[in-house]
Amino acid sequence: MEIIKTENLVFDYIRRDEEGNVEGITTAVDNVNLEVMPGDFIAVLGHNGSGKSTLAKHFNAILMPTEGTVWVDGMDTGDADRLWEIRQRAGMVFQNPDNQIIGQVVEEDVGFGPENMGVPTKEIWERVEESLRAVGMYEFRKYAPNKLSGGQKQRVSIAGVLAMHPKCIVLDEPTAMLDPGGRREVIRSVRALNDVERVTVILITHYMEEIVYADKVFVMDGGRIAMQGTPREIFSQVEKLQELRLDVPKVTLLSHELRKSGLPLPPGILTVKELVDALGALYSGRK
Repeated sequence: MEIIKTENLVFDYIRRDEEGNVEGITTAVDNVNLEVMPGDFIAVLGHNGSGKSTLAKHFNAILMPTEGTVWVDGMDTGDADRLWEIRQRAGMVFQNPDNQIIGQVVEEDVGFGPENMGVPTKEIWERVEESLRAVGMYEFRKYAPNKLSGGQKQRVSIAGVLAMHPKCIVLDEPTAMLDPGGRREVIRSVRALNDVERVTVILITHYMEEIVYADKVFVMDGGRIAMQGTPREIFSQVEKLQELRLDVPKVTLLSHELRKSGLPLPPGILTVKELVDALGALYSGRK
């Protein structure tokens, strides 16, 4: 069974005047249908205003559909009686880690969620250790969060969600406020959670290089799913991505331009190693 499923999902932002009269309606998510299976690593990308973050907030029942239905682990997010269960199954990590970190010490912050869930004290500390080790932050457990870098803070935020033992983690542009080093730290931790812990990951991003290792990619534009497929299938369509105002990783763009100039390279090259190997194969074949 799907861990996340949407059916004909529509969400409208309604603007009202001071008297409460409707001034305008903006459809941010427009008839979206998608399925996420347990253990998947899914990337949802799009330019600013494409609807990707609005979509993400439906996976944790932060927003409710204007039309259509969202299921989380078989539970309808419109069922108010299941809201707590839904939010335990799908944890959210947001752009700014400072908005999620509330503890004075790292390990206290990570233990806050399980404590609120009524988890026994002994198990809380077991979960704290397990979660901090999973994101590579156990040695910082006694640190004050304000002594950490942006990437380290975001990994603590992820550990805090992980300690609640969700089946799925939804990351809403978790690297948007980080430098390149911090982005690499966070994405490395997310990949490890998916590869080793088999936690379902839904990554919302506009950084194309972050989706290379995803199982499936959904590209949004104007609130709709404009493209979907594997990273290689998506990156094989450079012109379409550019039409959707999305950047393409430099190595993918370079290989695309080389193909256009006549070199018989395979489409959808994702990494520098793939390009080097492909060029090496061409060179050795011409000897």
